[in-house]
Formats: sequence, structure tokens, C-alpha cells
Amino acid sequence: MARARIHVGLEIGTSKVCMVVGEVRSDGSVKILGLGTSKSAGVRRGEISDYANTKECVDDALVKAEEASDVEIGSVFLSVTGSHIVGMNNTGTYRLPENEKQIQPEHLHEAKEIAKDVHISPDHVCLHNILRSYRVDGFEHSSSPVGLFGKTLEVDFHVVAGIGTRIQNSIKCVRELQVDVDDVVFAPIATAQFALDRSTRERGALLIDIGGGTTDYALYLKGAIVASGCIPAGGEHVTNDIHMLTGLPFSRAETLKIKEGDASGDQSRSVGGIKIPVDEKGFSQQEVKRELLNEVIRQRMLEILELVKKRLPPGSVEQIGTGVFLSGGSSLMRGLDELTHQVFRRAIYRAQAAEISGVQANFKDPQFATALGLIRYAQLADVEKQNSSPRGFGRIWPFGKK
Repeated sequence: MARARIHVGLEIGTSKVCMVVGEVRSDGSVKILGLGTSKSAGVRRGEISDYANTKECVDDALVKAEEASDVEIGSVFLSVTGSHIVGMNNTGTYRLPENEKQIQPEHLHEAKEIAKDVHISPDHVCLHNILRSYRVDGFEHSSSPVGLFGKTLEVDFHVVAGIGTRIQNSIKCVRELQVDVDDVVFAPIATAQFALDRSTRERGALLIDIGGGTTDYALYLKGAIVASGCIPAGGEHVTNDIHMLTGLPFSRAETLKIKEGDASGDQSRSVGGIKIPVDEKGFSQQEVKRELLNEVIRQRMLEILELVKKRLPPGSVEQIGTGVFLSGGSSLMRGLDELTHQVFRRAIYRAQAAEISGVQANFKDPQFATALGLIRYAQLADVEKQNSSPRGFGRIWPFGKK
């Protein structure tokens, strides 16, 4: 019987650094052993802008995670994000030689290599090459077509690439704490492992993860990933809008957003004003019209959602059968469900994973979805290694060990 394995997920976000320690048991179940978080410093729009400060935050989260889990952490699965990371689709087409009519493993290998050969800038590296589907003479197959008869073989891949130096800086931040990086994962792909099960992906689902400085998304249709990417805007941009409009300090604007804001556009929730009391720093009492506050929030969140929609393939929204799944700390904004429905006209859900045990109530907060998804990603990577039949989860850029 296979032994239980310990995996650790690390997310270095704009608002927080989060490290989750999970145990994958022999029966496939996952138990969360501990979690360490630290308020982020030195991270802007999902990318490291002050290396020394960020490293201190990662170290703090590491210490807390080890204390909470009673596990000495030696390696992590690291999520990365940023507007420099892009997802793209490519097809590899291979026509069998005239004297060969049955698809062989070497034919499939050749088609895959063609599909993975996507032109990217010299400063970019590939993070993922995810197998989506096969076609034989134009007919789609969800499993390997080796052994079938046909003339033309096509293989579809979703390739994710980003700027190598920016990704390396995140890896360096971890390794200097004497911790290895098992793999680097684009954040929405990790989050999808937590939020979307197989049947959900088969029916079609869009994941939108709204963090402090970025909004990540991943679209799945017929079980395969169709689009992924990052919008460099999130909850902190909403707070800054409130700060600029009202003159309130950033911290008070954040509190006002969380406690009083509503993104729905419902006029009945925008009546009256909100009195901002005097505080110990000497800021005088102020009143903010609720209508103004809510409209500022709605406009920024609407812009973010519309940008996500614009980046999806034409006609793909109509194919989403299950709905839109929201995650990330900023997804807790009151009224965001209604606004998201107005944009996409699909059912709206909150990301959650019932099969993970040992999760205290605060762990189920959607702001931890990416770090928890990394544990699930690690579990699936283990299964693929054992089966020796990877579908493209593995990296193709050799991050390696220290």
C-alpha cells in the first residue's frame, strides 16, 4: 500500500503570503496539517518589487506553517502570477506516411512535439504544456488514439509561459530559506484543482480568482482548459479608488470597502450615508454617501470582470454549462455575485472543496484556495508519475533542485 505523502503549497500574493502543509493519504484523501500566513510586503500586482521584504514575509509564513503542522518543510510547490504570464492554445498536426495506416506511439510523440513548439519571446519560459484533446481525421478523442486507424493526427495543447527572470526571483526567494521548489505552477491552474471537480469541468466552468493586486482566470470546456491568464488589477485597486475619491487614508478606505461596500448596483442598497468617526490619528469625522461608495466599487469590479470576459475565446461563455466560480479574498465583496451574473449570465458559485479534511473554518476562506489547490496539484502530479502517462501537468522548464 502506498504511504502517505506530505506536500506544501506556497502562494506569494500581493496581500498575503500563504503556506499550506497537506498530507495525501494512501486512499487519496487529503488532510491539511497546518497553515502559515504573513501580511505581504514588497509584492506589487502579484510580482516581487522589494526582494528583501518579500523574503522576510515568506520566512515568517514558513515558521508559522512549521509550528502549526509540526512538520519540517524541505520543499514547496510554488504558485506564480503576474500579467507577464499568458496562456495560449496550439495544435500539432501530423500526417501519417502513405504506407502506415495505424497510429503508433512515435506518431503521437511527433504530433505532441509540434503542438508544444509555440513561438515565445526569448525572455519567456514555458511553465506548463497541458494536453487538451486529440483528433483523428477531424474526429475528436478524449484518450490516446494509439492503435486506431487514420491518416491525420492532431493534438491540442494549452501552453503557459512567462518572463523567466521574474519567475526565477520567486524561486530564489524560497531557495535562500533553504527550501527546495518541487514545481512552479501558474496560480489559476492551481486554484482550479481546488475549486473545480471533473464533472464541473466537463460541463464547462470559468474560475475567477480575485486577489489584492491581480485577478487570475481559467476556463474549462469539455473537461479541458481553454484559456488562462492574469489581469493586473484586484481588490487593492478598489480600495485605492475609494481613497482617491474620499481622501480617507488607505487603511480606512479598506475598512469602509469591506464593512459597507456593495458591488451589485442595487439602488436599494445605496441609500443614505456612512459616518466615518474620528480616530486616534486626528482625522475628523466624515460622511460618505453610500451611493457614491457603491458606484466606485461597482465600476472597478465591472471593469475587471469585463476584461476577463474580453480575453475569453469568442462564443466560449455560452458553452459554460456549470457556471462561474469565484475565489480569492476580494471575491468576498458584498454584491459581487450579482454583478458577476450580470456580466456572464451564468450561475455563480463560491470555490470550495469538500474532499479536503482537517480544514478549520478559516482555512475554507476563498483567499486560501490557491495554496490549497497546490496540494491537490501535487497529489495529481504524484499519480501521473506512478502511471507514467502525463497529460501535461509537468513543467517543461528545468527548475530542478538546488
